[in-house]
Order: sequence, then structure tokens, then C-alpha cells
Amino acid sequence: MLDPFYPVVPDVGWVTRLVPAGVKLVQLRIKEQPDAEVRRQLREAKSVCAPYDAQLVVNDYWQAAIDEGCDYVHLGQEDLLAADVKALRRAGIRIGVSTHDYAELKKGLAIDPDYVALGPIYPTKLKQMPWAPQGPARLTEWKKLVGDRPLVAIGGLKLDRALLCLESGADIVSVVGDIVNHVDPVGQARVWLAATRRLV
Repeated sequence: MLDPFYPVVPDVGWVTRLVPAGVKLVQLRIKEQPDAEVRRQLREAKSVCAPYDAQLVVNDYWQAAIDEGCDYVHLGQEDLLAADVKALRRAGIRIGVSTHDYAELKKGLAIDPDYVALGPIYPTKLKQMPWAPQGPARLTEWKKLVGDRPLVAIGGLKLDRALLCLESGADIVSVVGDIVNHVDPVGQARVWLAATRRLV
């Protein structure tokens, strides 16, 4: 069972701050780093997560995740085309996929993912998105389509919006800006943890 609070962070330093504060599910989304640095960060993040029984999700770097023995990989639609899904399965790595429309959901479900993410639920400033905001009502529809798999809501989430997403069908709420850009990110993470766990 995955935790309902799912922060996405840009480097391992955030993992070392958030996991000891109680975060049980965290995605490491490293951008534009050499392979050796990616692997170093994965190893360090794994060592931080292990004593807290926290789940580490690796964004994009599926081969490094296999080599370093990680638990989860998150694949975007482009990554779905490039990744060796069979090799990930052989390694026992669970897979999450991003979806934004029906066609992408169909592609994602074809690999039998362990969770499905839908976004952006609300407008977001962190990434340029070609898709209009989905709105929480789409989560209710998506949950029926993904079945028993956990459904992750992402995109433009503040805590009040996240709670509405959980009420609308999401099992997990994923957040970037409201944690990494917050004046007190550890304190804010604890607020999210307390609020989201009350609903599960």
C-alpha cells in the first residue's frame, strides 16, 4: 500500500530532509546530470529510505534503477517507448506511468503498471503543459478506468486541492512546488502528511 502523500524532488538532498520527517513515498526526478552522478544520488537516496521503510521512485532513469536495485520507476509517455519494461519486471521493479488523455491511458495500461498518474489536475507553473487542466472530476472517471491500481493526482496541487483530489477518486496526491518552494519545506511536508493520512 503506497502512502497518499507523494512529493517529487529534484535531488537526493531533499530525500535526506523529507524522509526522516516522515515521508514514506518520494520520487527523485533528477535532471541533466551525468550518469555517474545519477547513480550516486540513487544509491544515497536508497540508503536514506531503507531504515525508514520509505519507497523511492526513480523518474526516467530505468537502467540505473535496475542496476542500483531500486523499488519503483516512473515512466512518462516518451519513456514508455524507450524503457525495457520486461527487464524492469525481471528485476522486480514496480512501474508508475504518467497519463494526460485517453490514448496515453491506453498505452500506459498496456504494460500493466503498478500505479497510474493523471495530470495536470490544476494549472501548474513548473512545467509547460500542452494539456488543459484535468480538474478533479476527471479523477473520478480515471479511477473507474484504472481499476484496483493506485491513482495519483499531480499538477498544481496545494493542500486544499489535494484533499479534494483524494475525495474525487485519487489514492495518492503528488506535489512539487508546495514543498520544494516553501519557506519551511519540512514543516509543510508534515502538514501534508497529517492531513492526507487522516483520509485513508
